[in-house]
Amino acid sequence: MKIIPEYNGIKWMLICFGVILLAILVIGCAEQNNMNQIAIGNQSEDEQDEASQEEEETKMKISIQANGETTIYELNDGKAAKELYEQLPLTINVEDYSNNEKIFYPPKKLDTTNTPMANAQFGTLAYYALWGDVVMFYDKFGSAGGLYELGNVISGGEHIKNMSGTIQIKKV
Repeated sequence: MKIIPEYNGIKWMLICFGVILLAILVIGCAEQNNMNQIAIGNQSEDEQDEASQEEEETKMKISIQANGETTIYELNDGKAAKELYEQLPLTINVEDYSNNEKIFYPPKKLDTTNTPMANAQFGTLAYYALWGDVVMFYDKFGSAGGLYELGNVISGGEHIKNMSGTIQIKKV
């Protein structure tokens, strides 16, 4: 009596087909995971760009218009700078002081808590707490007791020296 084989060839083919199918599924899942990682990486870069743009938009900037010219300052995060920013808009008189600065007096004195001391250079915007005036430097000065930095010029610094009369200060 002859025994008929139990279709070992078919079983072997089904096992091979199952292994190949499993390999295809594993490779496909791995590729999908890689694509997801790339998408997450790109999203992270986009989120960083968006956060950087939002940070730029949230920086306090002010414009000072005088004699038909505009000067723009970016303020720091000190309390005095924030308080000046909250007093805007202002229409106020500017005065010459010494040979390197223009000054004006904001309506309310500024709190200098958490405000850095100034080492005034061309374009420094500062607050002299002893007199309660805001100082716009158009030449180097250095430091002095009671002189706090509010920010720095980012455009139009060449107009500071010629400011006179009434100026308009606005949030940008």
